[in-house]
Amino acid sequence: MCADRIARTGHVRGLVLLALLLFIALASLATALAAEVWATALQREREAELLFFGEQYRHAIESYWRATPGRVKTLPVAIEALLADDRFPMPVRHLRQLYPDPLTGEPFVLVRAGGGITGVQSSSKDAPLKTANFPPRYRQFEGAQSYEQWTFVFTPPRGAPRAVPPKPGSAQTSQNVFYFSCGWAQS
Repeated sequence: MCADRIARTGHVRGLVLLALLLFIALASLATALAAEVWATALQREREAELLFFGEQYRHAIESYWRATPGRVKTLPVAIEALLADDRFPMPVRHLRQLYPDPLTGEPFVLVRAGGGITGVQSSSKDAPLKTANFPPRYRQFEGAQSYEQWTFVFTPPRGAPRAVPPKPGSAQTSQNVFYFSCGWAQS
C-alpha cells in the first residue's frame, strides 16, 4: 500500500511538471504573437505619422510658394525658411516645427528641383505595410517597394512663372533680380 501511494505521488508530480512545461510553452507563444502584433501596430502608427508629416511639409512648401509676393513665385532654398519666412516685415510660419522622419528618427531627405526644395521623402529602405487605399494625391504610393518611394512633393501649376532661387550660401538675397522662366521642369 505504501509503495502504491509512492507510485501515485510520482505520477502526479510528473503530470504537474508536464502541465507546467505546457503552460510555459503556451505563454511564450502568446508573448511572441503579442510582440508581433505590437510591432505591426507600431509600424502602422509610424506610417500614419510619415503620411501626416510628409503632407505637412508638402503643404508648407505650397504655402511658401503661394505667399511669395508678386506674380513670380519661388520655392524655399533652405528648409528653415518654412519655419520663419523672413521675406515679410513680420516673419510668416509655414511649418510649426521640423518634423523628423518617423521611420528613421533622422531629418527627411529633401527633394530639390531648380535650386529650390519641392518636397521631402523618407530615407528608409524598409517595405511599407500600407500598399493601397491612399488619398488621391498619393496614389503613386500604391505598390511602392520601400518608404523612400513615398515622396511628398509640391508641384507648382503648369505655366506658372517662377523665379530661379539663389544657391544656398550665395551672395544673392531675396531682393536681388532673379532669372525668370515660364513652365516648370521636374527633375
